[in-house]
Amino acid sequence: MGGSFNPVHTGHLMVANYLRQVAGLDEVWLSLSPANPLKPDAHPVDDAQRLEMLTTALAGSTGLRAIDTELSLPRPSYTLRLLETLSSQYPDYHFKLIIGSDNWQLFDRWRDPETILDKYGVIIYPRPGYDIDEPSDSRAQLVKAPTVDISSTFIRDSIARGIDMNYFLPLSVYNYIKQHNLYI
Repeated sequence: MGGSFNPVHTGHLMVANYLRQVAGLDEVWLSLSPANPLKPDAHPVDDAQRLEMLTTALAGSTGLRAIDTELSLPRPSYTLRLLETLSSQYPDYHFKLIIGSDNWQLFDRWRDPETILDKYGVIIYPRPGYDIDEPSDSRAQLVKAPTVDISSTFIRDSIARGIDMNYFLPLSVYNYIKQHNLYI
């Protein structure tokens, strides 16, 4: 499950944990992305700080792991390159890509989407405002997970306006944001 996690919030963690259990996954690896070529970010935060927040958020969790593999890959970063790198580094593991229904609607614009589907498969979770039907493609699986209408953009904008985001973020992440004066 990739993302810029700028910042990681409770919605990310709730979805990852739910999918791990309901989709029968051993683990969900949350891969920190340097930048999404289809979603330019107007509020960039240093990769190391985003990784620290993600690692802090997952401390003590069961079955969720933060990885930074994508940060060391050539840019622009493409998901297929990440999946191939992970498969090479962990040949005994079988990887699947987890994406939201918003990204599924754009999936044909990704780099080599057919190769991703053929070699790895895709698990799709619903995102508010991006309703989709069950994919007719057997390489993709829609998991009827609860939708969480929280976004990193909403959190960044709220923090910039001085709104307390304590319950939208893991406490360790919120403390990190305040300590480092991020998003103000």
